Amino acid sequence: MADFGRTGFGRLNRAVFGWRPWRRAPRPTVEELGKDGPLTAMVIVAHPDDAEFLCAGTVAKWCDQGWTVYYVLVTSGDKGTHDPSLSHQALAALREQEQRDACRVLGVKEVVFLGYPDGFLQPDTELRGQIVRVLRRYRPDVVVTWDGFRPGFNHSDHRAVGIAVRDAVYPAVRDHLYYPQDQADGLEAHQVNEMLLAGSEDPDYHVDISAYLEKKLEALFCHRSQLGGRSPDEIRRMWGERMKNTRGRGIVESFKRVQIRRSSRPKQTDGQPAETPAVGQRSS
Repeated sequence: MADFGRTGFGRLNRAVFGWRPWRRAPRPTVEELGKDGPLTAMVIVAHPDDAEFLCAGTVAKWCDQGWTVYYVLVTSGDKGTHDPSLSHQALAALREQEQRDACRVLGVKEVVFLGYPDGFLQPDTELRGQIVRVLRRYRPDVVVTWDGFRPGFNHSDHRAVGIAVRDAVYPAVRDHLYYPQDQADGLEAHQVNEMLLAGSEDPDYHVDISAYLEKKLEALFCHRSQLGGRSPDEIRRMWGERMKNTRGRGIVESFKRVQIRRSSRPKQTDGQPAETPAVGQRSS
């Protein structure tokens, strides 16, 4: 059976039953993303199920509002089990399918697996380049990722992905002389002006997901290999106990919002993948 502290259910317990992304809905203090119409978002995380714990309610809401959402999974979570019968390859295949199932529940358009080995990520030039490449290919308006600089205990892969994504967004993806092979492959420089950092110690952007909590839980339940044998009904009951004292106040997912304003470029066709060969992958 999986270790609850290491695998998905341990993160579920922290995320759903008291971890920082869950707060009472505050009054809005910043302009809402997408107020002028649907946008394109890219969620870039380390492992299958990270996004469901962090932002599945937000993603479900965006998809319902007509946004186009892409997921990028840097690893396939090939270490997240204590089941001795599972090999790295078998676990990775299982967790990739669980992630695809969760994406279908939420309405995510496409999920990309970069194929790096779980547990060994480094925010180096290679990983940054792979992230720059998917950003240039899919051209999102908004990027959601881990806060790689938050203090306190955190998985090393989460830190690495958060740092690599921030370094990719500024300045590498917008300047064509970074990773020039992309341009040779037809992938033009792109400008991302909005980031939402999940797991932040000091969030300032809150998305009310009261109407999408059940959809979030449905997506979480797709990650059966990470639930530690708990049934959906058990998890719902645990959630209900936690929510008794927040009746009528709503439920939010919270982020640190980073706005990056730069000189304008010629108008881009956002939300449409460039016509290029598939993004390169590494084997685990």
